[in-house]
Amino acid sequence: MNVVRTTLPVSGYAAQMSLHCQTEREMRVSTSDLPILPLSPPAPCMLIGPVQISGPTHEEALRFLGQVMATKAHVKVGFANAHFVNEAARDAAFAAVLPQFLILPDGIGVDIGAKLLYGTKFPANLNGTDFIPALLRASATPLRVGLVGARPGVAQKAAEKLRSLAPQHSVEALSHGFLDPQSESALLAHLAAEPVDVLLVAMGNPAQEKWIARCINGAHAHIAFGVGALFDFLAGEAIRAPEWVRAARLEWVWRLALEPGRLWRRYVLGNPAFLLRVFKQKLGR
Repeated sequence: MNVVRTTLPVSGYAAQMSLHCQTEREMRVSTSDLPILPLSPPAPCMLIGPVQISGPTHEEALRFLGQVMATKAHVKVGFANAHFVNEAARDAAFAAVLPQFLILPDGIGVDIGAKLLYGTKFPANLNGTDFIPALLRASATPLRVGLVGARPGVAQKAAEKLRSLAPQHSVEALSHGFLDPQSESALLAHLAAEPVDVLLVAMGNPAQEKWIARCINGAHAHIAFGVGALFDFLAGEAIRAPEWVRAARLEWVWRLALEPGRLWRRYVLGNPAFLLRVFKQKLGR
């Protein structure tokens, strides 16, 4: 893989997001709670299926997003696992919005894909369920955090949990995820009048990424994350796998065992489809 080293400010980053997997970036972070250190280039980004997935370490991702908030820039962030790649391959409209996003690696599937295609896995598993709380805990500067998505009442419980994990921040449940045109307009007007530093959107993919791409810009939030089932986990509506299962990178097996009726297509059919897609890509087909 040919890699071009560049120095690219945050404002230019969003404008050239479609190129972010062809370059390595050196950035300097200037926030009150993170020391000023160079973001020496992360591992090269990798194209898996139609999805360009960035490869920062955990620390590099925290520093970059800290810089985004400190400079009041704007970035959209997604988390790609095997299901995410499968959805992007099936849904051209979904794939079309992804160049607007910084895509972070989530789970063992994309690590296997990276290893097969490029001979190396990603430096860190940056799944949103762990990364979002870590980002909020890492920021000593008070932030405004807004939650949109999930079933009615779940975002409120998730917001309460986030306030307990990172009490320095103001966390507000803004809406459930079932928006009609009127409620969507009201929500966007509220965000335009009172923008947040971090917007968490939990509608499942591809719906959440499409909604962020269509509706959210820098007037609404500095960082907009598509977070999938995060609110359900925070609210206690879904049970996370024990630590040893997560350490073994088998959380998907745990979720399948708990919700076989809902998730069997995603994992039992989806995982082989993902591997077949990777092998075809490797063969250049």
